[in-house]
Amino acid sequence: MFVPLRSFWVDPDVWWHIKVGATILSTHRWPTTDLYSFTVHGTHWIAYQWLGEVVIAIFANLWGLRGLMALDVILAALILFALYALVTMRCGNSKAAFVACTFFLPLIYTSLSLRPQMLAYLFLLLTLIILERFRQGHVGALWLLPPLFLVWVNTHGIFTLGLFVLGVYWSCGLVEIHWGGLDSRRWSTLERVRLELVGLLILIALIITPYGTELLLYPLDLAYSQQIMVANIIEWQPMMFDKNVGKIFLAFVLAFLFAQVALRLRWRLEEFVLLLAGIAGACLHVRLTLIFVPFAAPLFGVILARWIEPYAPAKDKYALNAALMALVVAAVIGFFPSRTDLEGIMEQKWPVRAVAYLRQHPAPKPMLNSYEYGGYLIWQMSDVNKVFIDGRADIYVRTGVFVDYLNIARLDSPAPFLLNAYNVQSILLGRHETLVTLLDASPDWQKIYNDPLSVLYVQRPHPRRAMPAMLLPP
Repeated sequence: MFVPLRSFWVDPDVWWHIKVGATILSTHRWPTTDLYSFTVHGTHWIAYQWLGEVVIAIFANLWGLRGLMALDVILAALILFALYALVTMRCGNSKAAFVACTFFLPLIYTSLSLRPQMLAYLFLLLTLIILERFRQGHVGALWLLPPLFLVWVNTHGIFTLGLFVLGVYWSCGLVEIHWGGLDSRRWSTLERVRLELVGLLILIALIITPYGTELLLYPLDLAYSQQIMVANIIEWQPMMFDKNVGKIFLAFVLAFLFAQVALRLRWRLEEFVLLLAGIAGACLHVRLTLIFVPFAAPLFGVILARWIEPYAPAKDKYALNAALMALVVAAVIGFFPSRTDLEGIMEQKWPVRAVAYLRQHPAPKPMLNSYEYGGYLIWQMSDVNKVFIDGRADIYVRTGVFVDYLNIARLDSPAPFLLNAYNVQSILLGRHETLVTLLDASPDWQKIYNDPLSVLYVQRPHPRRAMPAMLLPP
């Protein structure tokens, strides 16, 4: 996990997450209105990922960029460990689980950019582990779900997926079927009552938030803006099978179909339903590819266990294992990027130099900014400069600002009118954006700063034209 994450390719949203978390830590209050933009300033908005944002902000405040890098690696490793534990538990063969998890690494890598959703993915895996243990007769693990959901609802809106998983396990245990390759064992009365009681406790836990029931209902609000987000934000778009991720995903689906036909495998009803849900989710939204992994990996572990001999403790070489572990830890520490390395990476990906220029030479406001730059500007300049837009797409979709930004960025016909309507006085963009071409050719805009990554424009003053003498007032 450390090798690909060493490039420190973080999501543009991580920067505003840090700012929100830092604001909560410093004010001891949870925001209820927008504080960071001039376009929707004062509009109702809640920090629906506030707990995850606080965690990220703590690491950023204490250890800076190296802290963020370390947190990304830690969360990624925990996700992989949890996946390995889940697959091992399902197939009963740790070696087969290791191979299965290794095969799924290319799909995992694409989704491990530091954001609160990494915690949510970890919670999903823990939920699956707890329910699998319960299915195997370990009753006590089930009572860990209510406190887990209490943390989850305050961390990320994907807790709804946890409710879906719980509902699938519960409903598939209401019937006993043996249909083709599908089996379902009916819950005993005691098992069903325990599941239902835990479900009730989870529902109570979901309303214990700083915002009351609003966090519980937030995913419905997000679904309202989904159509525009799907059309314009890459991670919400359908799976693109011409890309590497799409090809790997398709290979897994076809491999499972082939194995099912060739080996005539039998599956539990709930795990087959979850697999279908994972395939459908990944096809609809690239963002849900990581959801497909914990639903599919246990099944591939079961298939591989047919040919991989089980773990034999008598063959262990403890001294050699310890040496290998020590070598890996030493390599991670030795190759961990320095602060200078990370700052160099930041300058190549984010408007670090442009922000430094703006602090020394403030541009006239309000300022239009690139969508991807919004989060970074909130993190670095929200004290002196409010953004036009950032990664909090939901609030901008509801207010119409998102559509206006798209019209401007794509040079649609309303673009000049919208720039005037928002009284834009300066513009900060990536130098390869479409709007740059128009601004370079326009006599109304002057380029005052550029670097290999960013370019900054200000509006030229419009001299007042002299009025004809006959029209001058007496």
